[in-house]
Amino acid sequence: MEFLQTLFGENIGLVFGGLGAAIATIFGGIGSARGVGIAGESAAALVKEKPELFGQALVLQLLPATQGLYGFVIGLLMLLQLDAGMDTSTGWHYVMCALPVAITGLTSGPAQGRVSVAGMQIIAQRPENSTQGIVFSAMVETYAILGFVISLLMFLLV
Repeated sequence: MEFLQTLFGENIGLVFGGLGAAIATIFGGIGSARGVGIAGESAAALVKEKPELFGQALVLQLLPATQGLYGFVIGLLMLLQLDAGMDTSTGWHYVMCALPVAITGLTSGPAQGRVSVAGMQIIAQRPENSTQGIVFSAMVETYAILGFVISLLMFLLV
């Protein structure tokens, strides 16, 4: 810790606060990018054969994008509170606040993408049952929401 204090001086709290904002945004974004990519590959294959199902496939592809939004919101809230004079403990607290949304976003995004692929298989066979695929994919979303809520509560209770 002495090395970091020497390196960053009085701004060590600011550095850790910025790190927290980065962790929330980056890992939520990675999870969403992976999930949307997985679902997008399947959506493209489906629309190639049945272009009329574009709208339904798009909904399923977009569902894993929310993890990145949750991380972005937490990161933005943190950035708006950063101050050059903030103490080290507040900076560390921001890092801890970032972890629930970051980890749940990183893990649930790809899982939701795979469930969305299964939903696209439903609409390929039975387009009238698209709601079932959306519900299955939304079940994975629950855990991303829980991580977001915990991060938000941790941040607000500073």
